[in-house]
Amino acid sequence: MSWRAVVLTLFPEMFPGPLGSSLAGKALARGDWELDVADIRVFASDKHSTVDDTPFGGGAGMVMRPDVLDRALEAKADTRGPVIYLSPRGKPLDQSLVKSFAAEPSVTLLCGRYEGVDQRLIEARGLVEVSIGDFVLSGGEAAAITLLDACVRLLPGVLGDPASLAEESFESGLLEYPHYTRPAEWKGKDVPEVLLSGNHAAIAAWRRAEAERITQSRRPDLWARYAGRLRQAPAHHHEG
Repeated sequence: MSWRAVVLTLFPEMFPGPLGSSLAGKALARGDWELDVADIRVFASDKHSTVDDTPFGGGAGMVMRPDVLDRALEAKADTRGPVIYLSPRGKPLDQSLVKSFAAEPSVTLLCGRYEGVDQRLIEARGLVEVSIGDFVLSGGEAAAITLLDACVRLLPGVLGDPASLAEESFESGLLEYPHYTRPAEWKGKDVPEVLLSGNHAAIAAWRRAEAERITQSRRPDLWARYAGRLRQAPAHHHEG
């Protein structure tokens, strides 16, 4: 059975969007994964299809109603996998979390709008809150597309060269090293000589050193975790 994604949204026309193109789109057409998009408004109970209301306690904006969302989740959620609410206050999405979602049979994504959803729904349904970054979007749809794209490319058969997955940013805890291609000289700049040497050990060492340099300068948070793991790694002693 293929990996399945269910998306609950007020804007179903936003899907598949970019997920219908490139590798993800080809994989969708082949049946490597399934996408089921549901319109939350269908589950409203009044003639105006109301999905939100004013917040108790006052304040700006509107809050999505728990009864409407609960009906939507009851009808559409795939309970074989996590039910995820895209939220700025959620757990940060990183490659480790993406891998865990891609390893599940399915994911169900709830795309919020307005000021968010009623807390009682989050607790009652045990929603997993996930954030794609420390910024605010107009709704969860763009975040859902980002999460799904990251997951789909990890599914078997989607990426042409599986070996390239192992060398990507974050796989080793580091940002990726710089890349170069033809021409070897461009606008007075040469490709680093080691990459032309054919010495695979020297190339690997250069790439690791560059990945470490870039991570240390651009992402000190990642570098601190990486350095901590190196310190904790058991030393290898050789007798001779």
